[in-house]
Amino acid sequence: MSDRRLARASAWMALGTIASRLTGFVKLALLGWTIGTALDADLFNNATTIPNAAYILVAGGIFNVVLVPQLVRSMKRDADGGEAYAQRIITLGLLVLGAATVVLTLLVPWIVRLVFEDDLFLDRFTAQRESAELLMYLCMPQVFFYGAFVLIGQVLNSRERFGPMMWAPVVNNVVGSAVVVVYLLVHGTATGAAATDGFTVSQSWLLGAGFTAGIVVQTILLVPFLRGTGFHYRPRFDFRGVGLGHTLRLGVWTLLFIVANQIAFIVVNRLGTGGTLTGAAEQTAAAGSFVYAIGYQVSQVPHGVITVSLATAMMPMLSALVADGELERVRVELGRTIRITMSLVAPLAVAVACLGGPAAAAISIGALADNHESVGNAIAAFSVAMVAFTLHYLMLRGFYAQEDTRTPFFLQVVIAAANIGLALLLTRGADPEHVAAMLALAYGGAYVIGAILSTTVLSRRIGSLLDRETAVFALRLVVSCAVAAGVMLGLIAGASAVGLDTDRPGPALVATLAAGVPGALTYLLVARLTGMTELRYLVASLRSR
Repeated sequence: MSDRRLARASAWMALGTIASRLTGFVKLALLGWTIGTALDADLFNNATTIPNAAYILVAGGIFNVVLVPQLVRSMKRDADGGEAYAQRIITLGLLVLGAATVVLTLLVPWIVRLVFEDDLFLDRFTAQRESAELLMYLCMPQVFFYGAFVLIGQVLNSRERFGPMMWAPVVNNVVGSAVVVVYLLVHGTATGAAATDGFTVSQSWLLGAGFTAGIVVQTILLVPFLRGTGFHYRPRFDFRGVGLGHTLRLGVWTLLFIVANQIAFIVVNRLGTGGTLTGAAEQTAAAGSFVYAIGYQVSQVPHGVITVSLATAMMPMLSALVADGELERVRVELGRTIRITMSLVAPLAVAVACLGGPAAAAISIGALADNHESVGNAIAAFSVAMVAFTLHYLMLRGFYAQEDTRTPFFLQVVIAAANIGLALLLTRGADPEHVAAMLALAYGGAYVIGAILSTTVLSRRIGSLLDRETAVFALRLVVSCAVAAGVMLGLIAGASAVGLDTDRPGPALVATLAAGVPGALTYLLVARLTGMTELRYLVASLRSR
């Protein structure tokens, strides 16, 4: 893909992802305003995120990182442009997803016991446990529809139709937000002890079935776009002798990669809900897996808008360069993408670290107002992960373009072990209200280790990614971010000094904007003065589309 087409595709995906992330954040904020951040929020969060985690465990990694290179190769190699190969992939994928969804639904009682702390199974939490099980039953069909969505989306991506997969989640978020609004109108907000009592059957059905409906609609929306590419799906069961074995062998290592990741996910969720269970028992403030999810969602906005858009558009090009044996160009293109991405993500991470507290206070209305300090701490604590995760994510694209899924697995084992170890260490003895922030720091620390390892290993294969150009860029980036951080922190301190109450939503929003806008302008000015060209290159590429 040419620079102009890469910029065009990235811009279109970025717009879709911005809309998706914004509407997703609105949905999450509505949930916080309605059900709070205590035990009920953790029950809902775990019950609705486990199906997504289960889908990823069953097939998500294979669909996301193995299929695009294989589909691109089949399009170049096969006389029919890869249509038969894609039909077989979709057929096999749907069969696996269907079987997995049935099995996982039958296993819900055991999955609940796996992902929640043992205290949930005490007699005093019977109502809460039963509502968690019902929610998970209602949400488990999402496994099938998540998988179908990604299968169709990856066929579209292989044909360089990137936008629909990025825009469809907007509708899902709108449906979910509408469900929460209906819940709010019917049942009101949950504060204090009411936020730890679990959900009634009618409340569980409204939330669980409503959120599942959003995933179904999101999947159905992609079908017309798939037809628009000229691709016509019909089930094909002739799986032997057409190269699927190679795809599945690559997928084995990806599956193991996901297993390592999900083990860490389960441990983190258990530690998070352990904090909220303690808070519920002691009737004290707590911040567990739902607050952690809010911080994680904020941290993933730059990743989804910037990193995923650039990486998705870049992946077919990298796969083609590897197929042609042009590893030096792989190094150049990947290095340039890393610098462009970091020039955008790093200052946003610094802004999150500096402004996480007042930003959380700015949205603290309804049931969320009870615990906005914990939410702000969790958001700020994810700033390290924003940079480290982005760098590691881009490095993995270099391995996947070479059809190497084995090395990422071993890297992920190290990251998962570090995440678990740091999470156990940092949450030991922590107050329930600080658990989410400690888990966020553990996540960031683990990906710092992962980024260092993945950069080192990939550089040995394609040439050093930490060359002089990158070193100079890193110095300019650090200086620009440091000056911007000083401006933001100074303005926040000044707002407090003049008596602005940044614990209240209105003043907090004023303080966030009053510090954030000058901080952004400062970063752009210093970046220009230090000679950072990556931002100008990106703007020029977008203008030339």
